Amino acid sequence: MTLKLNRTLVALGIAASFAFTTQAHAVDLTGAGATFPYPIYAKWAEAYKAQTGVGMNYQSIGSGGGIKQILAKTVDFGATDAPMTPEEQAKNGLTQFPTVIGGVVPVINLEGVAAGQLKLTGAVLADIYLGKITKWNDKRIAALNSGIALPDQAITVVHRADGSGTTFIFTTYLAQVSQEWKTTVGADKAVQWKTGTGGKGNEGVASYVQRIKGAIGYVEYAYALQSKMNFTQLENHNGFFVKPDDTTFKAAAANAKWDKANGFYEILTDEPGKESWPITGATFILVYKTQENAANGKEVLKFFDWAYASGAKMASDLDFVPLPDSVVKQIRESWKANIKDAAGKPVWK
Repeated sequence: MTLKLNRTLVALGIAASFAFTTQAHAVDLTGAGATFPYPIYAKWAEAYKAQTGVGMNYQSIGSGGGIKQILAKTVDFGATDAPMTPEEQAKNGLTQFPTVIGGVVPVINLEGVAAGQLKLTGAVLADIYLGKITKWNDKRIAALNSGIALPDQAITVVHRADGSGTTFIFTTYLAQVSQEWKTTVGADKAVQWKTGTGGKGNEGVASYVQRIKGAIGYVEYAYALQSKMNFTQLENHNGFFVKPDDTTFKAAAANAKWDKANGFYEILTDEPGKESWPITGATFILVYKTQENAANGKEVLKFFDWAYASGAKMASDLDFVPLPDSVVKQIRESWKANIKDAAGKPVWK
């Protein structure tokens, strides 16, 4: 599938942001956080600005940074790929809702191996990141890839250096498929890595993997495509090797039970199904339940309401999976119920 995002937007780096000056409109929305959805938020903001004149400034600084900024009340909304638990939302006076679904993919720099050709299992991927498998011609990798001449080359592990929702999705998956990973490293936005080197943002990891022969990293799928990177197949929960694309992301997303997910807290990794991509995840927006500036709060909701109604094709074109209409209906109902002005009146009607 062809990406239509201007390549320079993704290449801006960890400090990437998009900003459109508002000449006549009084509102200039601000958000910060996850790099995972940055391509689609940039596309939506550009189109929304053209239609409404409302500007948007989104800083792509990672999920950890986005949570810090919304807690510090320096932005109108935070963005995270690691959903807040219902307890965390209540503690901080926040509510969250998903926007799109996408996939995290292992990417490699390995000469002689075609894109999407190499097969890995979750257990092998975990042992690479645990530092237990250190060469590309290791017998466990070779056993999965008969017919491929794997080099006697050291594996350079690349991970995120910043607090990252992409890391949360990746390490959550590794903890599901490897007991050793679960007990020694665990799943979080930032972990104590056993080996490797860190890059900031999806952009930083992609850059390291592209420059280092024998490297392996993990990035959001749009970045892998945008950067023309070699990604791997993975064995999924049901034992089938699958490639990452919108079909396999949709297959995993189909198992999501949003109606039963309190506070929209839903994890989509290692979902069952013949076609399910095992490292699938949603990305989320965080806003305050009590909006001190109700006008700005309403403008944020109007932006995402427009994105749900008019931005699905843009999301698909960038290989994200739009949310089903039934889930969007639940989200709009949650806005009415949970987001109030200082007088306790609903911001969204």
